[in-house]
Amino acid sequence: MQQPTKKSILIVLIISAVIAISVALTFYFSSEKASENTQITELVDKYNKNCPLKIQEGIRLDSVTLPSEKVVQYNLTLVNVEKETAELDLIGKEIGKSIITTAKANPGLEVFRENDYTLIYKYSDKNKKFMFDVKAEPDQYK
Repeated sequence: MQQPTKKSILIVLIISAVIAISVALTFYFSSEKASENTQITELVDKYNKNCPLKIQEGIRLDSVTLPSEKVVQYNLTLVNVEKETAELDLIGKEIGKSIITTAKANPGLEVFRENDYTLIYKYSDKNKKFMFDVKAEPDQYK
């Protein structure tokens, strides 16, 4: 049997080091992601414990959900509006402008900004009929 040469030992050590670093980085980033997910989940739970919540005159936050990865959805009711008589396009357009401005400045949304979450604001009328939703992508509100 042949003795391993210094070159082959060095190659094995380098390969072992690369594997070890890869495993360590994978663990680090997966635990960082788990930490992010825990932080987001805890924040959503905190929001929901306070729901329903009047957030401004005529608007009530009913719940917050995480429908998919990197997406948070706010379910809201316009308590003084009926879908059949509302100007949905106009209301949606004005609310959309306001949401982007608010998302940029609201310190409560910082964790979503830092982690590139898409924000969806789903609006229903006072009879719980879906009216429209407004989506804020990270590049719109960062």
